[in-house]
Amino acid sequence: MSSLRARRLTLVASVTGAVIVALDGTVLTVAQPRLQRDLHATFAQVQWTSTGYLIAVASLLVFAGRLGDRYGHRRVFAIGMLGFGAASAGNGLAGGIGWVIGLRVVQGVFGALLQPATLGMLRAAYPPDRLGRPVAVRTGAIGLAAVAGPLAGGALTTQLGWQAVFFVNVVPALAMGLAALAVRGRAVSRENAGPRLDLPGAALLAVALAGLVHMLVGIAETGWTVATTLAAGCAVVAGGVFVRHERRTRDPLVPPGVLRSGAAGPALGVLVAASAALFGALFLGTYYLQGVLALDPLAGGARALPLAVMMVLGAPVAAMLTSRQGPRRTAVAGMVLVVAGVLLMSRLGRGSGAEAIGGCFLLLGAGFATVMVTATTVVVRDASVDNAGVAGGLQQTAMNIGPALGVAAATTLMSVAGRGDVTSRPPGDGPHWAADVFLPAMGPALTVLAAVAAAGALLAIRLPGRSAPRRPEDQPVEELPDGPPRSEIASSA
Repeated sequence: MSSLRARRLTLVASVTGAVIVALDGTVLTVAQPRLQRDLHATFAQVQWTSTGYLIAVASLLVFAGRLGDRYGHRRVFAIGMLGFGAASAGNGLAGGIGWVIGLRVVQGVFGALLQPATLGMLRAAYPPDRLGRPVAVRTGAIGLAAVAGPLAGGALTTQLGWQAVFFVNVVPALAMGLAALAVRGRAVSRENAGPRLDLPGAALLAVALAGLVHMLVGIAETGWTVATTLAAGCAVVAGGVFVRHERRTRDPLVPPGVLRSGAAGPALGVLVAASAALFGALFLGTYYLQGVLALDPLAGGARALPLAVMMVLGAPVAAMLTSRQGPRRTAVAGMVLVVAGVLLMSRLGRGSGAEAIGGCFLLLGAGFATVMVTATTVVVRDASVDNAGVAGGLQQTAMNIGPALGVAAATTLMSVAGRGDVTSRPPGDGPHWAADVFLPAMGPALTVLAAVAAAGALLAIRLPGRSAPRRPEDQPVEELPDGPPRSEIASSA
């Protein structure tokens, strides 16, 4: 197989995996009300179909990336895709809410396997100075899935029932997983597979991240409770023990070089800040469109359509700017757009027209696409081939923690600015604000979220300037299905 064809197949696999995961979350959100009625479930139970998945994914991403570094990203990707497709099929056949929740957790485990591998495979196939374009294609495809997800989910749920939203991913996931397994390569002995796995570190990090995600999701749904407080304490303790363990162990889960490179840490911080500001603003924007302006979900989605369109159109532009201007200038410009979009949204009112609303979402989409392409490229490019999976896992962790943090911050800020006034709803039914309380509180809450984005812009200043000349160890590599990547230089030698 030629090098060009291998890269194209790798890009197709990476994009397919990212789109399947993105599509899964958006179509399920639309189908949840129908699922609740058909299975006679409570609102809290239905929320756990998303919360359980999110906790499983976020807690295992870094460890899954390490598995890819040790055993080969294509192999881990194939297992993740096959498991994800099988769990999706099981959800479509489930007859009770308990089965759906359990299988969603299983689906999250396999989702954690495939997500870092989609970036690890790109790093193994492309040289660092050419990573921008494939990352941009991947980002644009995710934006397209964000557009198609709600439409496809609504159509499938209306015509075929909620089960159809789970079956939609089964065929492409199983087909891509089998195709990845079918690729043959030279086996690599276990002795040459790299350092041993840090299982204690993986367990500690999983507990810390699971507690953090549970706390953030719980704050957004019910506010501060005993459960969220215990989750926060668990996250702090496990996180502290994890850091201490990583400093002392011989083969840490996160190798020191990954975060000490000078660029990966700030890039991850930029991703967290940008995604927190964006998703916090989207959370409040949805309430604004449907609660204040009394638009139905379809009309509200149409107002927000410029965001998804700019995600698709802005990704290739961001890759070009990153190549020409360097990550620092490009990321700072993207964060400035995010800040501007959030601040403009804070000034919306009852009389705001479609142009003003669409302009806010347009700025948010253009800025976030720019930041996501640039920061992701920096994180993956800056890592060595041997640690590409861990870098991909850290990037995916940031993209899971950031949105949860943004929604939790938006909920807390609204409760403070609105003096805790919420409409009477059943316990566990999430926060709901009356229109006359929501609108005065929305401005201050969004202003704080804009400050979070501004902090991300300051972090972006620490990103590198124009790309340095390529080093010999950064040459393209050949991915071995039965083991870790192998450099083309080493192959020729």
